[in-house]
Amino acid sequence: MRAARRGLVAGIVSAFVSTGVAAQQKPVAGQPGQLQVSLAEAVRRALEVQPAVVQARGNQRIAGANERAAVGAFLPAITVGGSSNNGSASRFNSATGSVQPVSNPTSYTGSVALSLNLFDGFQRLANKRAAGATYDAADAGFVNQRYQVSATTAQIFFTALANEELVRVAQAQLDRAKEELQISTNKFQAGAATRSDTLTSRVDLGNAQLALLQAQANQATAWANLGRQIGVDQPVRALPDTAFPPLPDTTTLRPEMMDSSPQVRQADAQALAARAQVSVAHAEYWPTLSLSYSNGYSGFEPPWSSTQTYANNWALRFSLSWTLFNGFTREADQVSASVQRDVVGATAADVRRQMNAQYTQQLATLFTAYAQIGIAGANVDAAAEALRVTQERYRLGAGTLLDLLTAQANMTQAEVSQVSARYNYLIARAQVEALVGHAL
Repeated sequence: MRAARRGLVAGIVSAFVSTGVAAQQKPVAGQPGQLQVSLAEAVRRALEVQPAVVQARGNQRIAGANERAAVGAFLPAITVGGSSNNGSASRFNSATGSVQPVSNPTSYTGSVALSLNLFDGFQRLANKRAAGATYDAADAGFVNQRYQVSATTAQIFFTALANEELVRVAQAQLDRAKEELQISTNKFQAGAATRSDTLTSRVDLGNAQLALLQAQANQATAWANLGRQIGVDQPVRALPDTAFPPLPDTTTLRPEMMDSSPQVRQADAQALAARAQVSVAHAEYWPTLSLSYSNGYSGFEPPWSSTQTYANNWALRFSLSWTLFNGFTREADQVSASVQRDVVGATAADVRRQMNAQYTQQLATLFTAYAQIGIAGANVDAAAEALRVTQERYRLGAGTLLDLLTAQANMTQAEVSQVSARYNYLIARAQVEALVGHAL
């Protein structure tokens, strides 16, 4: 099971590399010397620096250490000790009532002790099961955080790419406004238009300039957000991929999601750990049988010179302890563990329902966004043709400036919708991959 999870972790970057964006139009150039990253590089960097992943990795290490400690509870505890006691050169003899000299006032002792619980009411077995389940939960949580951070990084990455294309759209809007102003000015000078047309064209030009400034500000913000996400203290430009992923096959995706979703696996492992804690609480009703052995040597000669005169003292002890009553503390522990088991179990069941509902929502978003790509493309073609006809009609005096402004606004909106549809699809695809727990 853990090997499969590590395989999921290894496939995270490739899962999000498959969601690259097509460079259908020439992107806006980045700043000189600006760092530029691909989606795979952005995901790799983000997984190294994001606090959520660092915390999840730490929880995994802690759970692993606790699991080793649970196994170590079956092994004997070993203690080694030694001491040196230096007293006065003469001592009082209470039997004779006189002070007698001591030939060797320094004594040395060395000892080794072993202790082992032979039986503890199956508490160690329950602790081992709980520690193993806790490690599985931490492992699933680590995988889940990696997918969540990867999905967030993909969203920020695609947002940066979308803002670059929106700058291009705003620049095209500005170019059209300049052309519109030139046409209206020429017509006014020729007496074929009113001064109102030129003034309106100047207002439209000003609005286009403001739209470009706003698009550039959004682009700078998106670059800064991408830099923060990947741990770089400067704006970072996203590099578009050359492949646009198709709509995935979702025929068998729902049952796969219920089995492989990191959030579901984490919740199930937490429920298993809570059930194991109930067994730990049951163990308090059983007696405890322990074994201890100690062996020590003591003498007056320094151990580095000779130990032949040392006296040997050893002891082997068996001890039995059984708590018959402790003020209902065991009962309280039992109730607390049972309640926690019920709560975590209900939470795990709710997580499954939640993932099922989110999958339905995300899948609908994915299909809708993919359908919008084709519709938006057709709208751009229609708006471009309508703009061409309207421009020509206005140039020849057969149309009004209001018709031209409307056609230009429709063209700009169609281009914005096309950019939004394309990147909404890519973001929705990344969200589905994070929910399912594997590449589509």
